[in-house]
Amino acid sequence: MSEKTLQGKKNGMSVLLLTILGYLAGIALIILSVVKATSAGPALGFFIIGLLILCLGWIPLLGLKVLKPQEALVLTLFGKYIGTIRGDGFFFVNPFCTAVNPAAKTRLGQSGDVDAGTGTAAKLLTLTSGSAQLETASKKISLKAMTLSNARQKVNDVLGNPVEISVAVIWKVNDTAKAVFNVDNYKEYLSLQCDTAVRDIVKIYPYDMAPGIDTTGDGKADDGSLRGSTTVVAERIRQMIQDKVAEAGLEILEARITYLAYAPEIAAVMLQRQQASAVIDARKMIVDGAVGMVEMALDRLKENGTVDLDEERKAAMVSNLLVVLCGNHDAQPVVNSGSLY
Repeated sequence: MSEKTLQGKKNGMSVLLLTILGYLAGIALIILSVVKATSAGPALGFFIIGLLILCLGWIPLLGLKVLKPQEALVLTLFGKYIGTIRGDGFFFVNPFCTAVNPAAKTRLGQSGDVDAGTGTAAKLLTLTSGSAQLETASKKISLKAMTLSNARQKVNDVLGNPVEISVAVIWKVNDTAKAVFNVDNYKEYLSLQCDTAVRDIVKIYPYDMAPGIDTTGDGKADDGSLRGSTTVVAERIRQMIQDKVAEAGLEILEARITYLAYAPEIAAVMLQRQQASAVIDARKMIVDGAVGMVEMALDRLKENGTVDLDEERKAAMVSNLLVVLCGNHDAQPVVNSGSLY
């Protein structure tokens, strides 16, 4: 089912004025019949007509609808979809039409319709009661861009490590008919699809770069990771959500990773591993630099003819220089007044 926009319905003010004039006319007829105060046919007829106007004149008021910018109202007549009114204005529709929005009472965390009295980012369902006017207002569908931020969830990455991740999704309603009639509750449907899409994408990637992992599906290992490829991961999540919610008339504008970390039970161990890896890389760099400096020193001594070293003295010099250059503490010089032999 596709959306059908109702055109030419912005005549609510005219209908309101005519209804008021009708009521005034009904009151005038009753007053006229009372003034004559006879049982004559015309006086009694005026009274009956005026009474009917007062009793039934409120019915056109049921067809008056007020919409603000970026709002829509899906209308059905005796169970049949007749169209959607969009845009701001004062509208008049068939008084017997009913506005439909099954997601009117659903509240999404961090969304445009979030309940101001709660501070959680999880989805909240609230049951409200009120007058017919408030109930009608709640049936309006917002066409604005809204934000959905579901609760943080724990997912295993491709290596089996538990990861906590949270994603914010910016979305809006494109087709109101699909949103209302193709799914039971389009807000709950979107929330569920966000959770499943995050799980499906996260399990493809490692948290950090790992050798031999194919994250693109081309059969070749690459350097993709959740921590290093957040933009790519977020775009893949957005595209997967869009594919799943297209039938519900929703458009996913953007997806962004708002929180990413190892789960608490392995966070300390992974931190130690990262620290160890950093220490190894630092030591490797120090050793490479020290070896280069020792080679340079030996070459300079040989070129300048400063001293002629045999293999045993070269080995001792290399050992001393490596100890000085690779040590964590300042070297303590030892003066040797004797000979190696």
